Amino acid sequence: MNSGFANQSLRPMTIPQMLLERARTAPSAPLFRCGEVRRDSIMVVDAAARTGGVLREAGIEAGQCVALMSSNRTELLDFILGCAWIGAIAVPINTASRGEQLRHILSNAEPEVVVAECAFLPHLAALGPVPGLRKVWVLDGPASQNLLGIEVTAVPEGATAIEPLATGPAETAAILYTSGTTGVSKGVLCPQGQFYWWAANMSDQLGLRPDDVLYTCLPLFHTNALNAFMQAVICGGEYVLGPRFSATRFWADASSAGATVTYLLGAMVGILDSRDLGPGDRDHKVRVALSPATPSRLVEPFKERFGVKLLDGYGSTETNSVIGSTPQQWRPGYMGKVRPGFTIRVVDSDGVPVPNGQPGELLIRSDQPHAMATGYHHMPEATAKAWQDLWFHSGDRVVIDDDGWVRFVDRIKDVIRRRGENISSVEVEQVLRQHPAIQEAAVYAVDSELGEDEVMAALILREPVDFSEVCRFCQPRLASFAIPRFFRTVDELPQTENGKVRKQVLKTAGREAAEWDREIAQPRRAAAVGVR
Repeated sequence: MNSGFANQSLRPMTIPQMLLERARTAPSAPLFRCGEVRRDSIMVVDAAARTGGVLREAGIEAGQCVALMSSNRTELLDFILGCAWIGAIAVPINTASRGEQLRHILSNAEPEVVVAECAFLPHLAALGPVPGLRKVWVLDGPASQNLLGIEVTAVPEGATAIEPLATGPAETAAILYTSGTTGVSKGVLCPQGQFYWWAANMSDQLGLRPDDVLYTCLPLFHTNALNAFMQAVICGGEYVLGPRFSATRFWADASSAGATVTYLLGAMVGILDSRDLGPGDRDHKVRVALSPATPSRLVEPFKERFGVKLLDGYGSTETNSVIGSTPQQWRPGYMGKVRPGFTIRVVDSDGVPVPNGQPGELLIRSDQPHAMATGYHHMPEATAKAWQDLWFHSGDRVVIDDDGWVRFVDRIKDVIRRRGENISSVEVEQVLRQHPAIQEAAVYAVDSELGEDEVMAALILREPVDFSEVCRFCQPRLASFAIPRFFRTVDELPQTENGKVRKQVLKTAGREAAEWDREIAQPRRAAAVGVR
């Protein structure tokens, strides 16, 4: 594996061990940058040890949860590492969480302390009392108020650096909550060893080197950005944590960071590609980007325009880097091949393996110890269902070709059943995005008069379009049963903080939101065609 560690046989499989090994092998090498903060390996270790001291002095013990609600900033990483330092469990919360979702997360995690930016205190206050919560610390400025019957204060200062607790790779380091786009959020129990294997596997897959600068503007509460830091620790490179994604400044920020590697989502690729050509398109050093779920039609043009190779892959919060392409082996439209250390199956609804070329659910196992999550926090039934037969059931439909390349088809819950046929919403979306007037598309099921599903598409348009012409465009590219019946236009698609379309929000509006019905070939309401 491509690693800056002197001796891989040491297997530094906990976060404190990883940090200490990095400090031993490259003490003065730059490791972390965020805004004006710059730290070498020794300084990162010191910050983790001091933050661990703050938590220990506040009475936080191994196995207790500390909730974190913050945008990207140095202190957020300090607390994640500080929790691991003393064996406590970091619970970084999606900053978009509100109301019942936020209440569920806090009730499920049962944190002793919440560390938050001031902007999120009103959302905490709106919840009412939270059982077990003892302290609320504010990151950005002094605070002295009463919240939920608890005194709110600034983060304590003056703690001394302490020695790390001798935790093992099986101990939980973090609980990362799923986005909950279709149901209640599940707290994924991520062990210490999972972070080591993410770092080792991705360093190998991306071909990371000690002189690499890894830049991300993805949120640190998500596994992608968090594990990018661990990759920098292992490969010997530097990690730069940027502000929230902005298409207008992304390349400038990457250039200012000196980035050689970055991390994108498919939606971000489309946004960057849609912008006008500019001098900043090539004014950077980025050679490769991990970019899961990128539309295949954008891969080659993106490389031609920006000089960046987009690598797809598969890895969920529950798993690891299971499937991936590499700088040497990549194929637009495919996630890649199964990575070393993992075994997969593709099965039908009865759990029976299907032949190559036939879609089925992706099941995953690992022979890397502690490389995958151990379950869902306080959700034994959900855990048993997801890990039945000792395979992790991903809920994703994929196809394996005869040569071993794996293609994503759809989330099982997003598969549409129409006229006795299964329809991949992803495949329909890919065709719709090829239309010159369509910028973005989300395809989903709505109720049918016949008891199955009808296909509906929500479109973001570049210019006005006749929906009947869109259907004619689809005819040679899709089976007739897969062409959407209902169409609507939207200014934007509802998304999670991580760029996933919240199709349940679109489904809730139902077919009543449609502007055009293919079966009657006319508008359903007045403002039918065009950009709204």
